[in-house]
Amino acid sequence: MASTRESGPRRYLLSEANYRQMLDEPPNVAVLPWGATEAHNYHLPYGTDNYEAVAVAEEAARQAVERGAKIVVLPEIPYGNNAQQLDQVATIHFSTTTAAAILEDVVTSLKRQGIDRLVIMNGHGGNNFSGLVRDAQLEHEVLIVVINFYDLRIDAFHEVFAEPGDHADEMETSVMLHLRPELVQLEQAGPGERVPFKIASLGQSGVWTPRPWSRSHPDTGSGSPADATAEKGERYFEAIASAAADVFYDLSSAQRGDLPYV
Repeated sequence: MASTRESGPRRYLLSEANYRQMLDEPPNVAVLPWGATEAHNYHLPYGTDNYEAVAVAEEAARQAVERGAKIVVLPEIPYGNNAQQLDQVATIHFSTTTAAAILEDVVTSLKRQGIDRLVIMNGHGGNNFSGLVRDAQLEHEVLIVVINFYDLRIDAFHEVFAEPGDHADEMETSVMLHLRPELVQLEQAGPGERVPFKIASLGQSGVWTPRPWSRSHPDTGSGSPADATAEKGERYFEAIASAAADVFYDLSSAQRGDLPYV
């Protein structure tokens, strides 16, 4: 269970921390939450991916810092790759070129300050950082780790949730009921159904193409949120935050030469 809110500025959150705290206890690992701003069915806020990524990063950092890790969570990037959702009102899309430029500037800034370990806490399935990370590591000799929070603790996912889905589904709705219940309007949720591809061979394992989202998901959801509860969200959130905290702690404790930190 997450602790109650600490009094005063939390030194592991850069948006709250002051320069005195940074000088007294400089971090060696930075965490960058990266989400998206997009429709999540009719019942979840556009900022769902950001709320989730930030909350997991902050709670994991709190736990890791209590164990002695030197972590700082950066302010989030609130836009992601939404190329297939631009027909949905107020959607902002960041191209891969834009994402690469942002990552380049963040890594350059951190490296100049002696922080050579970065975790991207990803909250949006449309974001793909693999090529960007490879390029940045080659250029800067830093270690960059990507955590897709929704892929953590798959065992816990299956223990907690029964309905499959990948957008505004039972899992995301439950997590938001735990984190920000005042923003969830479950009574107006659509069923989250998916219209299958007419070109059936494109749906098989090993074949991928982007979904024309509004045509594939008429209410923008993917997976039914009907059975979502705050209790399910809390159980799952605690599991994934603990797993992320282990990653943060191990990265902060690592020494050069400890694979893959070379």
